[in-house]
Amino acid sequence: MQTSTRSRTAAALAGLAVIGGLAGCSAPAGQAANDDGNTPSAPESGAEYTDGEYTATGDYTSPGGEETVTVTLSLEDSVVTALDVTGSGNTPNGKKFQGEFIDNISDIVVGQRIDELKVSKVAGSSLTSGGFNAAIDEIKGDAD
Repeated sequence: MQTSTRSRTAAALAGLAVIGGLAGCSAPAGQAANDDGNTPSAPESGAEYTDGEYTATGDYTSPGGEETVTVTLSLEDSVVTALDVTGSGNTPNGKKFQGEFIDNISDIVVGQRIDELKVSKVAGSSLTSGGFNAAIDEIKGDAD
């Protein structure tokens, strides 16, 4: 019985490997292949943004309700050179997570190109990242 289970597992894994390999040959979802069957190149990262200081507020929902973070940053040659983030935590937990996020985000963001920024979990705070990313998207639009 054990040999049969191992054989089925090996066959299943081999099938997944073939499917995964074939999936790598197709165009990404929502992107058509060219006439020659090749996937068009992704737009180049490296958009140029206007130097200056920008501020935007991003919203997100936490278990305590609606929260916001306000992001002020300086751009030079499309690179974040300074960052200030303020929060509006409505609950003790909201204030705690926003505070941890704010205390750690500069180390991650300063020195990075703005078009490459997309943070997820920072210092245990994953929801604050959503508001931060929304503010960054707005700033990109303003600086474009």
